[in-house]
Amino acid sequence: MSESKNDSAWGKLFEKYQILARLENSDYFSISSREIKEFREARLMTKFDHRSQMPKIFNDNKLSILPVSRGDYIIGRFETFHNFTQVKDKIETKKINFPTFIESLNPEDITSEATAINCAFISGIIQDFTGESELHPTISGRMSSLSFDFNIDMDAEKKLLRVKACNSQIEIDGGYEGDDSLIIIEAKNDISDDFIVRQLFYPYKLWIEKVTKKVRPVFLAYTNGVFHLREYIFSDRDHYNSIQLVKQKRYEIQEESTINIEVIQKILASIVIKKEPVVAFPQADLFPRIINLCELLKQKFILNKEEITQEYDFSWRQAGYYSDAAIYLGLIERKQENGMSVYQLSERGLELFGLSIFDRKIKLIESILGHTIFHKTLDLYFSKGNIPSKEEIIEMMRKADLHNVKSSETYKRRSSTVSAWIKWIVSLVEE
Repeated sequence: MSESKNDSAWGKLFEKYQILARLENSDYFSISSREIKEFREARLMTKFDHRSQMPKIFNDNKLSILPVSRGDYIIGRFETFHNFTQVKDKIETKKINFPTFIESLNPEDITSEATAINCAFISGIIQDFTGESELHPTISGRMSSLSFDFNIDMDAEKKLLRVKACNSQIEIDGGYEGDDSLIIIEAKNDISDDFIVRQLFYPYKLWIEKVTKKVRPVFLAYTNGVFHLREYIFSDRDHYNSIQLVKQKRYEIQEESTINIEVIQKILASIVIKKEPVVAFPQADLFPRIINLCELLKQKFILNKEEITQEYDFSWRQAGYYSDAAIYLGLIERKQENGMSVYQLSERGLELFGLSIFDRKIKLIESILGHTIFHKTLDLYFSKGNIPSKEEIIEMMRKADLHNVKSSETYKRRSSTVSAWIKWIVSLVEE
């Protein structure tokens, strides 16, 4: 497997400055953007929103990196990310009406974090979530962190490292002030397993010293018509890792039509089965991430594999799996450009992601059920009343003449994707 440009450049930096050897006798290693830039642009080498984006040499040695000033960073064995809490029970999704008089913002076509925040504000989502009766947009954009100190956990022993940040650049996606609090929002148009705490902690540290009201950090994630908001607190205002989830809630813009069992059964009965494509059978269990990848390509137009890992919470391997899955469904296409594989939405993908959220869901269901194994699995689900077992799915797969699926282990992994995609279709049913 080829390595990314970041992996290669960081490998050279670690070798030149003997970073691992120096960390044996020190809690951290300081490095400047000027030194980083010798091998690659610093902004590309230091922007890691998720663990999966960290260079291999960092992950292999349990290292992370933090900006401490405008152009200076520290590398050490400290914990900079926080996992999103996994909730066993399904989070209730609240339907929200979008104001009909708004013409300049289309909630069906949200392609940026800024648009997602504006849509959430205009439709009253942020007000409802925070409980503030009236909010006013006040702060946003890039600004200086000024100067503050904080503690951060070192490795598994939870030893504390004292860090001083001075004039580090921070960016606030959205800031709203109400009677009782200042809401600071970090927004992402993607689905992820974790996030870098710095994006909430640095703005929080800046503004708790500048206002008397309570500062409330909120993480907003938007994809496929759903706004997922999470509010956090820092139980110790000087401790980076004292972050705790307070509450979370999901919102969706109200649509005229809904998906029910009858709608899905009608698609199942009428869909024309396609000939199985000569491409990799999907190994990508999280179908919403396929949607999210297509949304990203709609915004960025064309991306190579490394750019996908930089933009999204995908490891190098996952970028390949999920891109292949979208190709299998005919949503994106791969081509060669300057000797490199790049990805873009196919003609069908462009058409599909130009539709309303409801119509898009219908077309995605059709895209899945147009393949024999998924059609048969959902048909068996309706006959049984529950998701077919892994053994039942594998038996159907063996008879489906799937491309390059031969070993028992491969059948087992791919059957997991079949089950997951059928569960996604069933999850769309509104009670």
